[in-house]
Amino acid sequence: MIELAPGIHVQDNELDWSAIRAQGAGGQNVNKVSNAVHLRFDVGASSLPPELKDALLGLRDHRVSAAGVVVIKAQRFRSLEKNRDDALKRLQELVARAAHKQPPRIATRPGRSARARRVDDKSRRGKVKSLRGKIDRGE
Repeated sequence: MIELAPGIHVQDNELDWSAIRAQGAGGQNVNKVSNAVHLRFDVGASSLPPELKDALLGLRDHRVSAAGVVVIKAQRFRSLEKNRDDALKRLQELVARAAHKQPPRIATRPGRSARARRVDDKSRRGKVKSLRGKIDRGE
């Protein structure tokens, strides 16, 4: 069992790991050793709660494909174990972000003094603008 978020566990076989060759610098070793990791997690076929599945699929994240598969490529480190831990950590962060619920917004109204300030400012501004008109010389 792997814990993706507090209280949310999935079976080991729901995560598909594959070792691939890393890109970028690494000398001669980069062409021989597969130490980067692709982590694939099929959200639809997983044992996650339905509301969490919907939240994960609703995230606007490039790692979630249209088919509902989360693909994470980890190649930050030179060892396979560290890249594997990094990929799992990033999946946990993604699931935690999807599991986080925004608290409901409570509508508020401006207080009496704020309304009075607003009216005073409006009337003061109106007086300033009325003084910008043409001057009547009384001739």
